[in-house]
Amino acid sequence: MAFNGNLQSETTKGQGAATILAIGTANPPTCYDQASFPDFIFRMTEREDKVELKAKFQRICDRSGIDKRYVHITEEMLKAHPNLYTTGAPSYDTRQELLLSDVAELGKEAALRAIKEWDQPISMITHLVCSTATGIEMPGMDYQLSKLLNLNNDVQRYMYYQQGCYSGAAAIRAAKDLAENNPGARVLVVSSELLSTMFFHGPDANELDHLVGAAIFGDGATSVIIGTHPDLAIERPLFQLESAKQILIPGSEAFSHIGISDWNSLFYIVHPGGPAILNKVRDALSLKEDKLRASFQVLKDYGNMGGPSVIFAMDEMRKRALKEGKPTTGDGLQWGVLIGLGPGVTMETIVLRSCPIQQA
Repeated sequence: MAFNGNLQSETTKGQGAATILAIGTANPPTCYDQASFPDFIFRMTEREDKVELKAKFQRICDRSGIDKRYVHITEEMLKAHPNLYTTGAPSYDTRQELLLSDVAELGKEAALRAIKEWDQPISMITHLVCSTATGIEMPGMDYQLSKLLNLNNDVQRYMYYQQGCYSGAAAIRAAKDLAENNPGARVLVVSSELLSTMFFHGPDANELDHLVGAAIFGDGATSVIIGTHPDLAIERPLFQLESAKQILIPGSEAFSHIGISDWNSLFYIVHPGGPAILNKVRDALSLKEDKLRASFQVLKDYGNMGGPSVIFAMDEMRKRALKEGKPTTGDGLQWGVLIGLGPGVTMETIVLRSCPIQQA
């Protein structure tokens, strides 16, 4: 389907569709190759005698579809806090102390990159929407970020706590409503996770989920800026948020209003929670092999970062479209869908309309 160049939403008409105006991402500095990660984990947790368990963990890592991951947890941290991996040792307070300031700082880094790309005064931010499953603090990350970024004192703050991997998509859905119902609003969305430290445990044959978590979790933060009626003289629209729903089922009416019946005519930004998840989505919709390449690439380069992962995939898609000379940010297509997946199972879906590359 060719893009007609008209930025006006076909469904919201004069109301103005919420549009993503900038994207920023950030990761901790520590990076591990997936192939050597089992050696690190079993050495640091003093379990090198568990040969069979290590072999099982190696197989999990090898099948994860991940090449490398950026993680918050470090060798120095484990040496200083052995209770993080000692079975039965209290560790929650330790994790809170290690995480709460750093998760906000990583979110700040992503937000500053989005604001730099947006290239407008930070005083224009009217709303802040945050999400994290890393630790629990009241006031929360939204309050910390408003101080770290020196946002206006009257900025309206919203917080998504402990919502799992679909929280990044849920935060964007909330931002869409805020932008479309507050004229002139510019909403800053920040999703930040340090899952490697929050959920780290020593390898245990009786706790297979701990092994899987250690094999796939990476750490990262994302930020987007959302508003309506972008000023094309100073702002560069990337994706329109056409509609938002919490479930997408093949054969549903999600795209009937825009005349879409061929699932392969859409672009896809899917939470890269693991190869099994991505393969199931691709099989259920009978998608071509390359339809989920942005999600597979993020999984390969970063692992599962929780809520930020799906925005990393969005960033990967628009950058690849520019590099490959595609006409739009959505892999050259006009319409697509963002899918956030989380516990429950929960599906958070947003219908997207890509924007011309020359404007983005």
